Amino acid sequence: MTGLYIGLMSGTSMDGVDAVLVDFTSPQPKLIASHSEPMPEHLFKGLQRLCQPGTDEINRQGRLDRTVGQLFAKAVNALLTKSGVSPLQVSAIGSHGQTVRHMPSLDTGFTLQIGDPNTIAVETGIDVIADFRRKDVALGGQGAPLVPAFHQEVFASEDKVRVILNIGGIANITYLPGDRSRVLGFDTGPGNTLIDYWIQQHRQLAFDKDGEWAASGQTDPELLQQMLSHAYFAQNFPKSTGRELFNQAWLEHQLAQYSHLKDEDIQSTLLDLTCHSIANDVLKLAPGGELYACGGGALNSELMRRLSTLLPEYKITCTAEIGVDPKWVEAIAFAWLAMRFEQGLPANLPAVTGASRQAVLGARYPAA
Repeated sequence: MTGLYIGLMSGTSMDGVDAVLVDFTSPQPKLIASHSEPMPEHLFKGLQRLCQPGTDEINRQGRLDRTVGQLFAKAVNALLTKSGVSPLQVSAIGSHGQTVRHMPSLDTGFTLQIGDPNTIAVETGIDVIADFRRKDVALGGQGAPLVPAFHQEVFASEDKVRVILNIGGIANITYLPGDRSRVLGFDTGPGNTLIDYWIQQHRQLAFDKDGEWAASGQTDPELLQQMLSHAYFAQNFPKSTGRELFNQAWLEHQLAQYSHLKDEDIQSTLLDLTCHSIANDVLKLAPGGELYACGGGALNSELMRRLSTLLPEYKITCTAEIGVDPKWVEAIAFAWLAMRFEQGLPANLPAVTGASRQAVLGARYPAA
């Protein structure tokens, strides 16, 4: 076994697959190489359809499971080519998969990720560790977020209050108070998912670069307060959410009485929904400290500016300042989860997910 692991991540934004090659032989993970494999348009649309209830779901899921697995394998092989590393040098791949349903709060809760790990293992020649979330759900947890355990390992400082904010399609925070026993983490609500959807619909752009379109609009206070009054934002943690709640149908319902607003004003209001929901939850945890952002939203300068205004007692920057490129934090976390599986070590935090106990997460899919 070597210290080299590959992490694969595709989040709720579904814009592509992030692949990283990480060396864990030192206490601080060392990023050796990285690669982003774009999500083909036909696959993106197929996944979006599968995320909503519809007809012929089992056949569509079966086909997409294999297709997503092939895309993940393509990302791994491109990463290996870029790094010059042989498959034989890699201990295992940690694959998050693509979430298509996340319903942990039902009477019989479940979470479902696709991206067939057998296909990834066969097409790369490397063992795959996958299906990280369902053990936690079986133990009564939310199965999410899983990255706080990694954040604790890599980013915690004994003498500092730190918040790690990951802004993907959904935003989540990890609270690191310097006391290992009190680490908390949960989804705050929408990250990029609604602002991406709105600009895709009205300007045919994949995302709002630097929040420029949002910055050109004016937030509508009534619409913002209406959206923030949703029960999810008042819910106590542990909690997690996804496209099942914050999606096109939800947004259209929210906008039903606001057809008079300009498109850019709605974009600004949606960005403020992300910022206010994050800030409100951060302030419940501590009035001040250090906040380190990662994920795609960390690159949105308007989002970061608004967050700084809402959290004046926090030093706000990105995780690069404490040693990890913000774009790759989640993918590195899934490489770390694969390593924890290999070592037989638990990887969930019951205080974060609500599980009844710690557990080794994942299952092995051999390449041989």
